[in-house]
Amino acid sequence: MAERNANLWAPWRMEYIRSLGNDLTDEGCFLCRYLDNPAEDETNHVVWRSRGTMVVMNRFPYTNGHLMVALADHRAELTDLTETELTGFTIAIRDGVSLLRGTIKPQGFNVGYNIGQCAGAGLPGHLHAHIVPRWAGDTNFMAVLGDVRVVPDALDALYVELVKQATAMGLRS
Repeated sequence: MAERNANLWAPWRMEYIRSLGNDLTDEGCFLCRYLDNPAEDETNHVVWRSRGTMVVMNRFPYTNGHLMVALADHRAELTDLTETELTGFTIAIRDGVSLLRGTIKPQGFNVGYNIGQCAGAGLPGHLHAHIVPRWAGDTNFMAVLGDVRVVPDALDALYVELVKQATAMGLRS
């Protein structure tokens, strides 16, 4: 049997690859830049802001609807938070799960933190949580064979749906 080669094209990955190491600049990290520029929320896919947090779509998602909940301050550790801040952070995570349930109807979620570079944190200095929606049977061969993810919806299209639902839920004014 002849060996066959297959090419899997994922041109959106190049933006991510080129951005590695650029998350921290003289102006601060990308989450801090997003926090400092509310006029660019649509461009940056910021779904909503609260007093102590910001909920933003992951620009390089694991699955459709992958959200990040970021602290409004540049701090790296859960132990850096007061109980009030931790409570607000957890409420934003809860509300993000509710938002996704009401918008794209996932059957489950992975929610977690990558604290420190060795734990997979791409931005180790700014604490944030990932909310990854899941569906029964959504694990497919693409990630196993080619380190490629299949995301079935465009970020901009889903952003519009999420903002509409967040507004209806009173998360965004």
